Amino acid sequence: MADRRARPASKSAGPAARGGRKSGWRRALPPPSTPPAEPTTPSPEPAAPAERAASVVEAALYQDGVRVASPATLADTYRELREAPAGMAWIGLARPTEGELLSLAAEFDLHPLAVEDAMEAHQRPKLERYGDTLFVVLRAARYLDASEEVDFGELHVFVGPDFVITVRHGAAPDLSAVRRRMEETPELLKLGPEAVLYAILDAVVDGYAPVVAGVQNDVDEIETEVFRGDPEVSRRIYELSREMVEFQRATRPLVGMLHGLMAGFTKYETDEELQRYLRDVADHVTHTSERVDVFRQALADILTVNATLVTQQQNAEMRALAEAGFEQNEEIKKISSWAAILFAPTLVGTIYGMNFENMPELGWSFGYPFAIGLMGVVCVSLYVIFKRRDWL
Repeated sequence: MADRRARPASKSAGPAARGGRKSGWRRALPPPSTPPAEPTTPSPEPAAPAERAASVVEAALYQDGVRVASPATLADTYRELREAPAGMAWIGLARPTEGELLSLAAEFDLHPLAVEDAMEAHQRPKLERYGDTLFVVLRAARYLDASEEVDFGELHVFVGPDFVITVRHGAAPDLSAVRRRMEETPELLKLGPEAVLYAILDAVVDGYAPVVAGVQNDVDEIETEVFRGDPEVSRRIYELSREMVEFQRATRPLVGMLHGLMAGFTKYETDEELQRYLRDVADHVTHTSERVDVFRQALADILTVNATLVTQQQNAEMRALAEAGFEQNEEIKKISSWAAILFAPTLVGTIYGMNFENMPELGWSFGYPFAIGLMGVVCVSLYVIFKRRDWL
């Protein structure tokens, strides 16, 4: 550890330098904590010439679980850590610049691939080891009551023998509560960077609980809206399904990551109590992942039910339109039939009302009875025809 602080900082170190040190730290897990509160944006601080301190949320140096220094810049943190051989640095960053990450990489011998991942957000949750440094990517989540949406954040954590570096992309999670809780329990904090890592894991996992509760409430509301026939429910189902896909991407890999850490209990001689804490976090992640799977299946079922109900409603409307059209057609047939029947005597009367002198029946004594009879025969014939065809 002292050798690393004595040599000059470089932009990157070779594999031998990264893997030459042996880690003397053990894995530990802090007790469960309450879900993290809403994050607060730190106020900018004066920047050093070669770095911008505004992205440094908080940096502290610890010895035996107690804070001994609070450097204002990364350069001060490096200097304080070199002067404290038994110390541990905990550096929290929010959306750092490329220069800051390269400075950290040079000072703490971080692997270039991990640094490259930390520069870019939208990474999948994972845990990778580069020599004696762990690189962890976590996806935090919080439920926004006002908009009824799930907001996802991303956290990158570098854990080494004497340092913890957190790089946050997004509003969640708020690590200030984790830092306060660990400082209030120095017996856990003195276990080293691994205790901080498990505290962060615990905080991220605990933050899933309010999201699960909020999503459960949304699913219940959607079920009510579906059977109430709300026309906007399909859009809400789709949006919530997309959020559950993101939630599943955040929780499912975390299960394997925690089981991978649990598999190293024997190798790293982890304390039994700390093993219990880690198993508790793993149980919570498994439970959350199962709930997310249930939500996705429930939303798929609700979408199917909604599609069925919409189809039934459309069929009922089409049936009603068809029945209305049939009734209108029947009325039109009746009106047309009576119009035809009444048209026959009108036609005969019109012909015999044309006052021409040379008409065959004008001088016939049976002309009038013949005209009346003709009208009656035509009308009766038309009535019989229409009646047989069910037009009347």
